[in-house]
Amino acid sequence: MLPKPGESAAVPEGFPDQGDALLPEGGRFPGTAPFPGRTPSPGTTDPPGTAPFPDAVGFPDTVGFPDTMPFPGALPFSDATPFPGRTHPPDNTPFPGTTPFPGTTPFPGTSGRLPNSVRLGLVAERDPRSAALVERLLRASVRVLPQARVAGEFAFTLAGARGQDGAWQLRPSGTSPRYGTIAVLGLMRLPGEDQRGVLGGEDCHDFVGRLARRLDRMTNLGDAALLCWAAAEAGHGELPHALDRLTELDQRDGTVDVIAAAWVVTALVAARPLADVEQHLAAARDRLLAARAGVYPHVAVGTTSWYRSHVGSFADQVYPVQALARLHGSADDPEALAAAESVAAAICRAQGKAGQWWWHYDARTGAVVRAYPAGSVHQYAMAPMALLDLADAGGQPYLEAICRGLRWLAKPPETSESLILDEPPVIWRKVARGKRRKAEGGLRAASARLRPWVRLPLLDRLLRPGTVDHECRPYELGWLLMAWLPAMAWRE
Repeated sequence: MLPKPGESAAVPEGFPDQGDALLPEGGRFPGTAPFPGRTPSPGTTDPPGTAPFPDAVGFPDTVGFPDTMPFPGALPFSDATPFPGRTHPPDNTPFPGTTPFPGTTPFPGTSGRLPNSVRLGLVAERDPRSAALVERLLRASVRVLPQARVAGEFAFTLAGARGQDGAWQLRPSGTSPRYGTIAVLGLMRLPGEDQRGVLGGEDCHDFVGRLARRLDRMTNLGDAALLCWAAAEAGHGELPHALDRLTELDQRDGTVDVIAAAWVVTALVAARPLADVEQHLAAARDRLLAARAGVYPHVAVGTTSWYRSHVGSFADQVYPVQALARLHGSADDPEALAAAESVAAAICRAQGKAGQWWWHYDARTGAVVRAYPAGSVHQYAMAPMALLDLADAGGQPYLEAICRGLRWLAKPPETSESLILDEPPVIWRKVARGKRRKAEGGLRAASARLRPWVRLPLLDRLLRPGTVDHECRPYELGWLLMAWLPAMAWRE
């Protein structure tokens, strides 16, 4: 049952909102299994959804990797210290713009209704302001995604520029089939009517079909994996073609980055109920597990420059966590779950005091190599998506870490500028340091390679964060929808 306009979507599917418990004790998140056929793993007991967040406690399954246990990099980080004159709102006050928020304008065709979401309900119980913020972002995403379409494709980015009247305007720039595929993965969480409203008359099934016509010309393994994932989620007839192309590309020699390796696993898990993928999945699983040191570097197979070979980005952590969690959820795989838990625990220990999810990590230890830029999508989509998938598979529910990330987004201490606008509806991409950002990243990477625990406080003082990147990319909004809305929540 869908809530009426203006009501909260933070009520679990099939659950009344008359004061009943949000989840039965020890219960699994109902309705959030991303793929058909996912069943609880034998012998796995899910933790209660509202259990206190064990922020810095090690987990038994991760003992085999001592380098990821408490590390000096998790000590108070200079970039996470409070900024003068900027404080977080008290716990009893709403986030700016959330009560009420203009984002309650209707979804196209649904009179403003949002799908009931177990995940929103879990966050609402712990932090109602964070849940209200997510609802605001979900509504904004459906308003802004149509602006990201160019001649039937999704733009690479929506760049913000001020008009003569000083108001922000969004201009699409470039195109990106990869970002389009991710956007459509998220849009599949909406009913067909709303999909057509965003996609100019097409639904997601149609869009996947158009993308599939390019399969034989596709050469990037990560792009092929995403399309295979989308075809499986859509139950599209092109899935066998997509699986064949994915297998062909994955048999080629060459460098395989961690993100592509993770997406291959996720795609094959999505296809598992629909096709025989076991041989390919077993090889992809082993490759992803073998790539991990303390946490993940950027490259799974192959080499990269010496001074960056130990560095992995935030994306290099969350996509493997998601893939391994879903792998365990599709068929009992304790080793995969333990690896996902270990990486999740490491990035949660390293999280900034204000809730920032940092940019680069030392794969050997999990320590932060480069803190900024702090990406908005990490806060509202990528971290929640991976960590909630992990909880859904039987892992720890990192709800407090998720809420801290959302609180940072609502009022980042690095800047007085809001990252969220209602008109135009947009979430600015990141907060960064000033100039010479690439040189700073290379210097930090080289320093960490030679002396892992050495900080560069002079750089912290010279390059203070606070520059807002005024753009928004379609994939960010696709992950937002996927992170928070249940699969197949809508019925025509």
